[in-house]
Amino acid sequence: MQFPLALAIIEDQAAIRETLHEYLCAQPEFRCVLISESVEAFLWDLPAAPAPPQLILSDIGLPGLTGIEGIPLIQAQLPDAQVLMLSVYADAERVFEALRAGAVGYLLKNTPLAQLKEHLLQVAAGGSPMSPGVARFVVQAFLGQSPQPAPAGIPLANLLPEEPLTARELEIVRGIEDGLSYKLIAERHYISLDTVRSHIRNVYRKLQVNSKAELMAQTLKRQRG
Repeated sequence: MQFPLALAIIEDQAAIRETLHEYLCAQPEFRCVLISESVEAFLWDLPAAPAPPQLILSDIGLPGLTGIEGIPLIQAQLPDAQVLMLSVYADAERVFEALRAGAVGYLLKNTPLAQLKEHLLQVAAGGSPMSPGVARFVVQAFLGQSPQPAPAGIPLANLLPEEPLTARELEIVRGIEDGLSYKLIAERHYISLDTVRSHIRNVYRKLQVNSKAELMAQTLKRQRG
């Protein structure tokens, strides 16, 4: 991992955008290359950015396209970029949608700035933040349960993962659900911290199977309409 990391921020609320910009861009680990108030503005300004963003911190509730709708469009331009969602929402449906769309993590806006920085660095190092609440919903999704209705226009069958979790992946997600740290999970199963992170990444990948193409089609249809 080479520093500084090229960071982009997508946030429509000026006060929050300025706070994130002021704090994160002052950190030696980051170089802010693009600050936008919407997905559309981000995509418009991207060709002029001084460097391609490696990390993208995006709000969900944005004017125009939502942050979730923007993920496949952003990844079409920046396939190697890591998108971390930031939102005031904590409900399971939005978490599920964000992860299925390709986000590598989901954090609340009340996350302390220092912790936010650590999560971004974890993502850059190959990690994927997962809270106990998110882990609970992931377990339910893979067991075929549906605690929330499917988003409008998307059949529930299309949202359920096609690939099952392995026994080890399920153990790790249940450990997070129980509130264990990655370090404690690694010690419990006699594996490395990097292996824990790798398993969580794979869980996220399985959640995203067949979802990105459908979301991209819906987003493009909305843009054209």
